[in-house]
Amino acid sequence: MSRKEKILKEALKLFSEQGFSATSTKVIAEKAKVSEALIFKHFGKKDALLSYIIRAGYRRILMNHKGMLTYNGPRDFLLKMIYLPNKLVSDEPLFWKLQERLSHHPFARSQHEQFIKPVQPIVLRAFKELNFQDPERETEFLLLIIDMLWKREASGEIKNSLDYATLLEEKYKLN
Repeated sequence: MSRKEKILKEALKLFSEQGFSATSTKVIAEKAKVSEALIFKHFGKKDALLSYIIRAGYRRILMNHKGMLTYNGPRDFLLKMIYLPNKLVSDEPLFWKLQERLSHHPFARSQHEQFIKPVQPIVLRAFKELNFQDPERETEFLLLIIDMLWKREASGEIKNSLDYATLLEEKYKLN
């Protein structure tokens, strides 16, 4: 593992556990066993390090879940969306814990909005094809639930969002 990768790994861990503001570059350097100057050489400042971690996290997620937005019919797509919070948090718990902690941070929020934005019209299409009475409201409701589920699972408030996913699967008669 390169020194830059060690910095990123330790920074992600520390930011997600202690918070961005409470984590100094000095502590990151100590944990990564590098000099603090090397952090500044690679990233310039702590904010840039955080931005890099967030962008890299979403790139990894998109690469690992390429078929996420593949539309193979309304039921299949809605099932993917319902189970997405658990899948994402299970695959990258530290990243999602960090995102949950930073949900108020403008950059983190904008990156998440960019990530989720393409989903909305496809969810709407699915509800329309399934002839839901108010597909716009169902879309908004489901996206709110998905957002709440990943945040609660990432923060440890709920241990397993699969119970809620099953409930949604039954609510929408997708089984």
